[in-house]
Amino acid sequence: SIEGTRPILIELQALVTPTNLGTSRRMTKGVDSNRIALLVAVLEKVVGLFLQAQDIFVNVVGGVKLDEPAVDLGLALAIASSFKNVPLDQQTVIFGEVGLAGEIRTVPYIEQRLREAEKLGFTRCLFPASSQKRLPSNITIQAIGVASLADAIEVAFEG
Repeated sequence: SIEGTRPILIELQALVTPTNLGTSRRMTKGVDSNRIALLVAVLEKVVGLFLQAQDIFVNVVGGVKLDEPAVDLGLALAIASSFKNVPLDQQTVIFGEVGLAGEIRTVPYIEQRLREAEKLGFTRCLFPASSQKRLPSNITIQAIGVASLADAIEVAFEG
């Protein structure tokens, strides 16, 4: 996330579990529950994850409140990770806005975000493919541009 012009790396957590009730729950802490509802709808419609019968809990670690669209991709992948029961690589940083059609939209401060991730020891980054032309030439982090949420899920869970 960006605070002013300074990038701050934030851990996002999601827990997806089958519901025991007639209606599934969506509980959030640190992010807008409407944003999570939108991301869940995109994950269902565009990616094909069946989340309707799942309770979904989302937490931003450290009590931080986020409203920046750049955290969309990280949130969506955290939800997909819990649903698939496959952890994301802890050395990967993720950012990008998710559109209603599942496209990954560009966000500002690409270079600052990548430099901060490098400084903190991250080795890989998933970010909007549309921002690849704005990458600095001397970065050491493996920068992987993704154009859609489906592409991001494929890359994040490959191997």
